[in-house]
Amino acid sequence: MKKFAVLGLAVVLVIAFTVPAMAIESVFGGYWRTRAYTQQNFTGEDQTEAKDVTLVDTRTRLYYTAIFNENFKFVNKFEMDAAWGGTSGGYGDIGADGVSVEVKNSYVDFTLGSVNSKIGVQSYKLARGFLFNDDFAGAVITYKAEAFELPLFWIKAYEGTGIETATNPDYDNDYDVDYYGIAPKFSLGDTGSIQPIFVYAFSNDAGAGANAMSWPSAPYFGTADRLGLDEIEAFYLGFDLDLNFDMISMWLTGIYQFGSAEGVDGLEAYDADISAWLLAIGAKANFDTFDIHGQAFYLTGQDEDEEDLELFVPLKGQDYHWAEIMGGGIFDGAVSGASSNGTTYSGGYNQLTNIMAFNIGAGFKATDDLSLKLDIWYAELAEALDDTLDEELGTEVDLVATYKLMDGLTLDLVGAYLFAGDSVTMDSPDDENPYEVGAQLSLSF
Repeated sequence: MKKFAVLGLAVVLVIAFTVPAMAIESVFGGYWRTRAYTQQNFTGEDQTEAKDVTLVDTRTRLYYTAIFNENFKFVNKFEMDAAWGGTSGGYGDIGADGVSVEVKNSYVDFTLGSVNSKIGVQSYKLARGFLFNDDFAGAVITYKAEAFELPLFWIKAYEGTGIETATNPDYDNDYDVDYYGIAPKFSLGDTGSIQPIFVYAFSNDAGAGANAMSWPSAPYFGTADRLGLDEIEAFYLGFDLDLNFDMISMWLTGIYQFGSAEGVDGLEAYDADISAWLLAIGAKANFDTFDIHGQAFYLTGQDEDEEDLELFVPLKGQDYHWAEIMGGGIFDGAVSGASSNGTTYSGGYNQLTNIMAFNIGAGFKATDDLSLKLDIWYAELAEALDDTLDEELGTEVDLVATYKLMDGLTLDLVGAYLFAGDSVTMDSPDDENPYEVGAQLSLSF
């Protein structure tokens, strides 16, 4: 795969430099960042050091767009990642000649009349990332009018053709996982916007494709001997609302998830209904040199005694960063205590579910180039992991200083400390609070 990525980059560069200058307009851009950070006691104890890490890593993204005319362009994005001193094929080891180029995006973007089409490997965002915020292969077709836009999208989450098993010897398409959706956005003038969201996610046989749906394993249904999933039909119905009133801005997101999931319970088939939801709200008040902001969100968990599925299950591709330690902030290599005993799970930012969290914070612009942000987070599980532990994940304090060194070049300094609860420490006799310190240098062009 890496060889194809390198070949693709070479082909794009050859085209860019050999096609006559008048035929197309070539636009180059990119992003680069280097992070140095340490994360300690993220398991909630100080003996195993299972998640302890101190490292430096670099990410480079290079963008090339061929613009044929105002209504037609070809977009490509390439990515290279390296942990300094890495030995897994990256370019961060001695010699620095590893092959680590990835094709992040490659799609055509063209407009015919009032309809814009993006076809290929691209990115998309739904419900602020609570539902989806990732790259994918598929299509987004958008009708654009003066006061609204109407996007239709197809996300190919998993291609099952060619997978042969004892129960699927015919290479059929039953393992496919697809998302279809519509997310019209209506302008409210200077006040803001509202965007209804509808998504249909399904698989005829999720035995191999469940991971591509971010679907939970059997114990989430509250019965330990349920072996797996078969047919899944999940519907997501919700909205995004954004409002602006002079110094104050507000947002609200709500999603209701329903449908059904079939599988095996011991030696018997079962059919579980889905009924889950999320609600998130945020606000910010801007003053001359500082702001006050806050947010809260709730994603339902699973009651052990409930046969149906009440756990909110996002699409594969969820990505919502929140607290620095509990929610994957700037340094997202790990999150605190994101583990399970097989009953309920609460991930950090890309498997976020079964959680409620509250935030209050303030930002201060010290100079034109220096800004500070202080945040306090409290989070707990919507449903406890078991009867012996309470739901508390903890109270976290985050401090971020951002300094603009020059145009395009920014330095972020981060310090975070979590006063961990039972759902992080798991009541360990060697319990210890997680902390994180780090710096990030980044540029975009």
